Amino acid sequence: VQLVESGGGLVQPGGSLRLSCSASGFTFSSYVMSWYRRQAPGKERELVASITSGGGSTYADSAKGRFTISRDNVKKMVYLQMNSLKPEDTAVYCCYAYYNGYRYWGQGTQVTVSS
Repeated sequence: VQLVESGGGLVQPGGSLRLSCSASGFTFSSYVMSWYRRQAPGKERELVASITSGGGSTYADSAKGRFTISRDNVKKMVYLQMNSLKPEDTAVYCCYAYYNGYRYWGQGTQVTVSS
């Protein structure tokens, strides 16, 4: 099982990034896929957004109106489009898969929002 994130980097406040998560080794289409972030070492991971197998999505209040989660079940990919980024969005963003007690994490990709 693998979840591999990409697309992080350094962006100025107000900018955009699109994160991608490539999945393999499990029945991707059955899983709820989520993006979490950890803003500092030792701080709890925060759920940013989730998307069900059918495409229904939910967002943290901090992400509503700025972030969009999507998935491609054929390509086994999940995406997080992040717009209007703020310095407080700086974090390591991790991909997470859950279904019926099975859960998997990616290693994460660093997003830094700074001028």
